[in-house]
Amino acid sequence: MSLLEAILMGVIQGVTEFLPVSSSGHLALFKILFGVETETGMLFDVLLHLGTLLAVFAAFYKDIFHMIGEGFAILGDFFKNVLIFAGNAFGKRDDPYHKLIDNSYRKFVMLVIVSTIPTGIIGIVASDVVEAASEILLVTGCCLILTSVLLFLSDRIADGMKTPRNVTYSNAFFIGICQGLATLPGLSRSGTTITACLFSKFNRKFAVKYSFIMSIPAILGAVVLELTDLKGVEITTSDIGCYVAGVLCAAVVGYLAIKTMLVVVRQKKFTIFSVYCLLVGIVSVVGHFIA
Repeated sequence: MSLLEAILMGVIQGVTEFLPVSSSGHLALFKILFGVETETGMLFDVLLHLGTLLAVFAAFYKDIFHMIGEGFAILGDFFKNVLIFAGNAFGKRDDPYHKLIDNSYRKFVMLVIVSTIPTGIIGIVASDVVEAASEILLVTGCCLILTSVLLFLSDRIADGMKTPRNVTYSNAFFIGICQGLATLPGLSRSGTTITACLFSKFNRKFAVKYSFIMSIPAILGAVVLELTDLKGVEITTSDIGCYVAGVLCAAVVGYLAIKTMLVVVRQKKFTIFSVYCLLVGIVSVVGHFIA
């Protein structure tokens, strides 16, 4: 893989991870059409997702730091409750327990955790299938067409009002399943999860925020899993330079794409991307049969 190819793939990842047109699908298409070999399996794709993760932190750093603080606070109150339970049980006291979920950010943390569970299970079980599917143009094309359908429907869903306080854990679990299925090449993660949020009656602005923030543990988990499979993989100095360039491009372009998506969802402009995914999907399917 050349430096130019790495930069182009970084730009593709940054644009398509947050705009609802499937980053994995476009990366797969790019590799197939131009015969790009990364020589380290899915590692570079995962690192590009790490680059877009940096973009998420940059765009929502206030919310993320607040959630981290409340996450530790939940743990602190949990252990305090354990001590209170022991004191009540053995010391014959009747001390009140601390309420673990007492504000919107704590609820937000728990919702993301619940969403991550099905995503993680699907990601682990289907990892080999996803890697194999990334090399099949027909799969990518069909998934892009499915993404087109989801985006078309999302613009026609009535506006919801749910914010963290109103979202149920069953909503979060359902959205986590959708995120897990969206690891298939061509099925847009952001498009799928935002559409799932809108079907669950989320407020449109919160739907975008939730979709992007819930991707953090999923991406970090994918990075960890990929790094554990690196035994015996040789990475050259030139590879490192290409990977760094690709990750930085993905981060910068991804940040701009997030800001764009906040406007797109509020103004119900998904139909434009729906048409694009449909056209690319059809071309991919036709290309599979004539190649």
